Amino acid sequence: MSSRATAHVDRFAEDRLPRPERMPALLLEGLEYPKKLNAAAQLLDRRASAGAARRCILAPGAEPWTYGRLLDEANRIAGVLVDELALEPGNRVLLRAPNTPMLAACWFAVLKAGGVAVTTMPLYRAGELRFMMEKAQVKHALCDARLREELQRACEHHGGVRVAYFGGDAPGSMSLEALMSGKPERFENVATSAEDVALIAFTSGTTGAPKAAMHYHRDVLAVCDTYCARVLQPHGDDLFCGSPPLGFTFGLGGLLLFPLYAGAATLLLEKAGPAELLAAIEEYRVTTLFTAPLAYRAMAAGVAGRDVSALRSCVSAGEALPKAVWQEWHAKTGLRILDGIGSTEMLHIFVGSPEAEARAGSTGRAVPGYVAEIHDEAGNRAPDGVVGRLAVRGPTGCKYLQDERQELYVQNGWNYPGDAYRRDADGYFWYVARVDDMIVSAGYNISGPEVEQALIAHADVKEVAVVGKRDAQKETNYVKAFVVLVDGCAGGDAKIEELREFCKSQIAPFKAPREIEFVATLPRTQTGKLQRYKLRDPS
Repeated sequence: MSSRATAHVDRFAEDRLPRPERMPALLLEGLEYPKKLNAAAQLLDRRASAGAARRCILAPGAEPWTYGRLLDEANRIAGVLVDELALEPGNRVLLRAPNTPMLAACWFAVLKAGGVAVTTMPLYRAGELRFMMEKAQVKHALCDARLREELQRACEHHGGVRVAYFGGDAPGSMSLEALMSGKPERFENVATSAEDVALIAFTSGTTGAPKAAMHYHRDVLAVCDTYCARVLQPHGDDLFCGSPPLGFTFGLGGLLLFPLYAGAATLLLEKAGPAELLAAIEEYRVTTLFTAPLAYRAMAAGVAGRDVSALRSCVSAGEALPKAVWQEWHAKTGLRILDGIGSTEMLHIFVGSPEAEARAGSTGRAVPGYVAEIHDEAGNRAPDGVVGRLAVRGPTGCKYLQDERQELYVQNGWNYPGDAYRRDADGYFWYVARVDDMIVSAGYNISGPEVEQALIAHADVKEVAVVGKRDAQKETNYVKAFVVLVDGCAGGDAKIEELREFCKSQIAPFKAPREIEFVATLPRTQTGKLQRYKLRDPS
């Protein structure tokens, strides 16, 4: 059992942190935090006390929530968790809802009560929920009533979970709103330790079984004090919006933590496809946008005639941003996309530069507060210009929940996200591929994403994924591309040859795909990340 100081009565999370020798080395210079720290109190209570009447959360068809209302609702929910659901500090609480003000209130309530938030994607099914509930040993759940069917199915195989539903016709004994009605607007926050686990976030499963990444209360503030404060640099009158769910740490930071840190507002959309985002930007005067490269490409195609003049910052993460998409968005809006790389394990973005320093095709430089290097296979620093493994240190780091894969992610104190990069003399990082997506063919090292960037520049290509396939007869690998064509465009042998020749005109001919297959869709996770492993091995 761990001897760490903690306010948690239920020490499940603390007792399952990686062993000390497997923990990442942390860099906290310039980031001073007290030993006792509740992230909800710092982000919500502090802001509400400074301006309770300021707008905080907007949602289509609903009255705007002020900072004061969000605090009141979170306090009431925290009271329900403790008094009605018998939450003990350290208990894990599953949260299941689309991006709504109530989900935000529930998230803060869990932290206030000393619980550990396990926020899930709305589209997850019973089997996926059951896996997470069993892995995190979930004790409680707060669920949007519209999504209760899958949760109820999951609970059939994971008993003993105390559940309350909100926003629907749940029975009175299970209605969160009914339980909240008798609770006061004040709640005494649990005096958690800065290193008490505040949330467990599950990876999206791009490479197989999801992993459970744990983050401290201090980590929640650290990503605000680094990426938000030093790269994004938001204003108090900003309005944030975007597509990632709050169950995805990219969305948690960009659509909840960062707006409140800045005293700004956030617009939460239950449906946030490219068309909905463009409409919201125009109607609500959104200033700060968080979404994925695929969405930027689709929005660029439909931005003509839209008023997006309020936009000031556009952040992209989740996947590598193709240079062609960056250039198209810049040409049509005048805005430079802030590309960045982050991970669930690190909580948010650790390489990414402010707009004034952004360069097309580059992920940017290390976020101030983080150190990023390129390492060879032996863990030695590689010279500038050499492709190697991206290695990162900073105020946050990978802390898997009882998972042997910790040894792969953290080595000698460094975090290795699994990406192949090169660094230039100016400190900019240039994405090459996921380490697993490097294709060795006929003695050449070929980056699958480089081939994808070449093909996506073709006007008829909507989406593309490139993988290495095995030629059993020749005992070598070759490049295969899976292509989704734009609507109304026909495939066929002529189109295959056209795309192959186009690719050869963009990059070295030996990198062009030997095989091209047209598909209707590409396999993606709930967060929109491409699952190349399913294309490499369809079984």
